[in-house]
Amino acid sequence: MQNVRFIDLFAGMGGIRLGFEQAVNALGLVSTCVFTSEIKTHAIETYQANFPQDQIHGDITQIASNEIPEFDFLLAGFPCQPFSSAGQRLGFLDTRGTLFFEIQRILEDKKPMGFLLENVEGLVSHDNGQTLKTILGVLEKLGYEVTWKVLNAVDFGVPQERKRIFIVGHRQHSISLEFEKLPLQRLGDLLESNLKTMTTPFAKKVLSLYQPEQLYGKSIKDKRGGTDNIHSWDLEIKGEVSTDQKRLLEALLRERRKRHWAVKKGIHWMDGMPLTLEEIKTFFYPEGLFEDFDVRALLDDLVQKGYLEFEHPKDLVKSNGVEKRQPRVDLEKGYNIVVGKLSFEINKILDPKGICPTLVATDMSRIAVIDGKGLRRLSTREGLRLNGFPDNYQLNTSDTDSYDLLGNSVAVPVVQAIAMRLISEIQVQVFATQRYQHSFESVVQGFD
Repeated sequence: MQNVRFIDLFAGMGGIRLGFEQAVNALGLVSTCVFTSEIKTHAIETYQANFPQDQIHGDITQIASNEIPEFDFLLAGFPCQPFSSAGQRLGFLDTRGTLFFEIQRILEDKKPMGFLLENVEGLVSHDNGQTLKTILGVLEKLGYEVTWKVLNAVDFGVPQERKRIFIVGHRQHSISLEFEKLPLQRLGDLLESNLKTMTTPFAKKVLSLYQPEQLYGKSIKDKRGGTDNIHSWDLEIKGEVSTDQKRLLEALLRERRKRHWAVKKGIHWMDGMPLTLEEIKTFFYPEGLFEDFDVRALLDDLVQKGYLEFEHPKDLVKSNGVEKRQPRVDLEKGYNIVVGKLSFEINKILDPKGICPTLVATDMSRIAVIDGKGLRRLSTREGLRLNGFPDNYQLNTSDTDSYDLLGNSVAVPVVQAIAMRLISEIQVQVFATQRYQHSFESVVQGFD
């Protein structure tokens, strides 16, 4: 039976390897990981817990190519860094000093049959597309048929909106990354039940104002309006808010995004600009409030409580070739919503009939689900399932480290689908070799 040898670089918690091995097994082949590299301590601990037979090597930049055994495929979820010479067609020099260079020099030195690379969706637009262009050009110069595509985990049956770019290469064949969408699994089917729920004042406040079923799919943040958002003033978590003040906040939340205010102020548009008292009066004038003082009193009270900021508009200013938002102190101050979501214990409550937004390391601890009559954070087991990991996969690190790993992981079923295409060429070659060997033996037997 054909043994498919591979190496796993920037291995993380092993999601790419897991999907690759699943594909190998599904094709009736066997696989051997001959080399693994990772430097993050809690990633190494998790990887070793799930692949105890393997030795994990450290910093790949310190490992010479001749120290790596021969292999058929290179797997890597490599970090994206800017290329100082991107787009200059300098070949090897284009990527020197970046971690992609390590992939490049190993492919150059070892000449494997193929590779499977993964990165964040932002690589497509990084440096106006020049970074991706450089990567693809380098890989093609190394003698590979290269294809790439941004794929979404939700199209592979996983109830998570998770887009990643995948780049694959094969020395003899172009690998298609066009896939039919698979039936979507319900988020509710992945959720655990009867786990410990939150008893914090914030959670109690939310549940005192809403029934659990009213919270499905709600976001808790002050950045947008709409019926799917719960705002800080809805919960009155910064202090009591009158009916008129709530109306004022809702109106300001919508108006501050409109482009005509930027034109009037003579600044570049941004998603949320401070508006002066006179500007606010053009769209908000509650019945019974006829004096400037009355409206100003409502606004200043909201500033004092922390719902609003009183600030100068910001404009794009170029400094040392870099554009940044800077306050325009020559323009009149205005009132602006104090936006943000990370200030809240919870910023998203999942709908069991819907899908999960992209799991992000810095945000995972603030995703919640309804469990019985209570609220709780997304469990690490649920995080694993949302990335397509099997239930026998071990994740025994702290919640903080687990969220970091899950937020940076791949969706395993996506890798499996790609790897099936990539590895199937080996299977074809094996069968062809077996048929040739059988024919040859038949001919030899005929001469006997």
